[in-house]
Amino acid sequence: MAIVDKKKQISIRGLVGVDNVVELKTGFNRHLHFTLAKDRNVAQVQHYYLALAHTISDLLVGRWIRTQQYYYEQNPKRIYYLSLEFYMGRTLQNTMINLGLQNACDEAMYQMGLNIDELADVEEDAGLGNGGLGRLAACFLDSMATLGLAAYGYGIRYEYGIFNQRIKDGWQVEEPDDWLRLGNPWEKRRLEYEVPVHFYGRVEYHGDRAQWVDTEITFATPYDTPVPGYLNNTVNTMRLWSSKAPNSFNLQSFNIGGYIDAVLDRNQAENISRVLYPNDNFFQGKELRLKQEYFVVSASLQDIMRRFKNSKKGCKDNVKACFDSFPEKVAIQLNDTHPALAIPELMRILMDIEKLAWDQAWEITKRTFAYTNHTVLPEALERWPIDLFEKLLPRHLQIVYEINHKFLEKVKALYPNDNDRLGRMSLVEEEGMKRINMAHLCIVGSHAVNGVARIHSQIIKKKIFKDFSEIEPAKFQNKTNGITPRRWLLLCNPGLADIIAEENKAKLARSLEKQYHLKINLSSIFDVQVKRIHEYKRQLMNVLFMILMYNRIKTNPNKQFVPRTVMIGGKAAPGYHMAKLIIKLITSVADVVNHDPVIGNKLKVIFLENYKVTLAEKVIPATDLSQQISTAGTEASGTGNMKFMLNGALTIGTMDGANVEMAEEAGEENLFIFGMRVEDVEKLDLRGYDASEYYRKIPELKEVIDQISSGYFSPKQPDLFRDIVNMLFHHDRFKVFADFEDYVKAQDKVSHLYLNQKEWTKMVIKNIASSGKFSSDRTITDYAKEIWGVTPGALKVPNAPNQS
Repeated sequence: MAIVDKKKQISIRGLVGVDNVVELKTGFNRHLHFTLAKDRNVAQVQHYYLALAHTISDLLVGRWIRTQQYYYEQNPKRIYYLSLEFYMGRTLQNTMINLGLQNACDEAMYQMGLNIDELADVEEDAGLGNGGLGRLAACFLDSMATLGLAAYGYGIRYEYGIFNQRIKDGWQVEEPDDWLRLGNPWEKRRLEYEVPVHFYGRVEYHGDRAQWVDTEITFATPYDTPVPGYLNNTVNTMRLWSSKAPNSFNLQSFNIGGYIDAVLDRNQAENISRVLYPNDNFFQGKELRLKQEYFVVSASLQDIMRRFKNSKKGCKDNVKACFDSFPEKVAIQLNDTHPALAIPELMRILMDIEKLAWDQAWEITKRTFAYTNHTVLPEALERWPIDLFEKLLPRHLQIVYEINHKFLEKVKALYPNDNDRLGRMSLVEEEGMKRINMAHLCIVGSHAVNGVARIHSQIIKKKIFKDFSEIEPAKFQNKTNGITPRRWLLLCNPGLADIIAEENKAKLARSLEKQYHLKINLSSIFDVQVKRIHEYKRQLMNVLFMILMYNRIKTNPNKQFVPRTVMIGGKAAPGYHMAKLIIKLITSVADVVNHDPVIGNKLKVIFLENYKVTLAEKVIPATDLSQQISTAGTEASGTGNMKFMLNGALTIGTMDGANVEMAEEAGEENLFIFGMRVEDVEKLDLRGYDASEYYRKIPELKEVIDQISSGYFSPKQPDLFRDIVNMLFHHDRFKVFADFEDYVKAQDKVSHLYLNQKEWTKMVIKNIASSGKFSSDRTITDYAKEIWGVTPGALKVPNAPNQS
């Protein structure tokens, strides 16, 4: 296929413009000399990257300032997106695309003898998220700016992001992600907006007013990153908070050694923003994590309150009446339960500081908040032990108790004598360890609750939160996830218009061959499953099929076999034994398959080490087959499935998450759908799932399991994978064996179709053409109209005086 010509590049990536090129070169040289104090004799590639980043950042600032001035003048309703994770990836090229400057930057660097791709590769991924939830938040910020919404993202500026994954002897090893080691040219520190955050202490009462006293204070320092809309003048703000110890010391500690101890004690406060918890399911009960959740909530709400009070109309005369308008000017979206403490925190501010009565404060709070649920897995629903909650946030526990009491009184009035229902709906779980159910807090304290795919929203309404939806059915909505086409098409696959999939495959193959010393067959199916390693995502089923393919080739090496290069990537939580063992099984199978001369180039298996946004931008455009094979009813939505669809990969998947809607849009016949539906899983649960039944009746499955059990893939340690086999037979909640036979049939259909490239291409085109629904612009438009009460595109930020 031909490489994209210059005219087509311009149409895709923006006009070059002589003035733009000159301005970029001038800014580049200025920053190289005066910001970095380097010249071309001593500068290294990282200095060139920083000089270019500072230059592009300069071009953002005028728009950024003008946008904020315009918001002040217009006083629109502001949208605040609270999330513990923002998986932003790299910023440079995404910013160039949104400003329409990518081609000009290419040309400017070329004229200076530099390669822009090499400079871009210097940038560290801002890995401030574990995966889908954090990447969704990043896409949403992009879409909110593109749609002209007055929006802000609030999170934590983790010093260390999601760990770097290294594979040593086939095992995952975690290394620190020191993403700030070169500095961050995109952020601006805003010391003037630093705020105190309180912990511990006790509650005093003065009449009927509570006061939280004797607290420990940590300061939250904001770092702002501009978020530009696509080819408009809007530049919104992502504000990330960094924890900082107070400057004051207890003078009594200034004895011999006391000063040193006092300084060292500051680490306790500053640890709050030190590291992103690398696991989104198993951090419950950890005091530092609860501190992080309150830290971002407290700092953000103080900031939101300051902005509301300082708005153009102000809030200085009748404060109580003024706050009635708060929900008309403020919408706060809770990205999962992690920022749930915002609900009692706003109540505390309104009652204890602003002196509002409970009923008024509660009405304001409910109208302000909306909650997005991201999971149906019981272990992923946050619950915090009462004793920890009370120790860290004593006033908030009182408020949660009062919220619960008033709510259960209403439930009792609707359902007299139904104590079981009261127990199920209580915010306070009494069985075993007494805990606060944070999802229940979010539901009760919000005016809207949404799932992130239609099937997921049905499950939370009819099953997970059935009792709540029966009381307030209108509160529950669906907002199917989306992805930003700017990053996931224009940036990572600009040549799609010319259908250069072969070129994408060749580019990825060169990269893989260099890293893994493995010759890649370009005519093979690039078969990819990239996502967090977890039992419910069923990477195990993929591995079992790899072994099955291996066995088929070994049994009949002369039989026609459609070649495959199978790639699996993703990180396992450091404490998740089974997930890490699954990675070891994948790498062990790869060692056998890739070095067997009988297999040759028919089958290759690669575990993609340290999978992250930047690697995704290379892998996704080169993929032929996208594996989305979670057990029906377990994946909330998925967004990787959408990225692959947009970039021309065909999907093999279950009717789970957004796969259902993808099949509707493209036609089920244009995906490789297999396996149980949600109702089938439920029936199997009622009947009782017996894995050995499938083991006995499916000969190829039995052969595969026997090989794993016997140590075929781990000859030096035959029982290495005993825990996997034991789990599959005796406590596999996700029923790998039950779907395996149908999965194999679907995979055989994949191979058969791939032989007919004309028909394969027809399906690819139908999928790409049907992917429009899965834009985050559409998702955000739905949020804006149906939850936040604002109109996308209503705000048009004018040109700044120095802009053309």
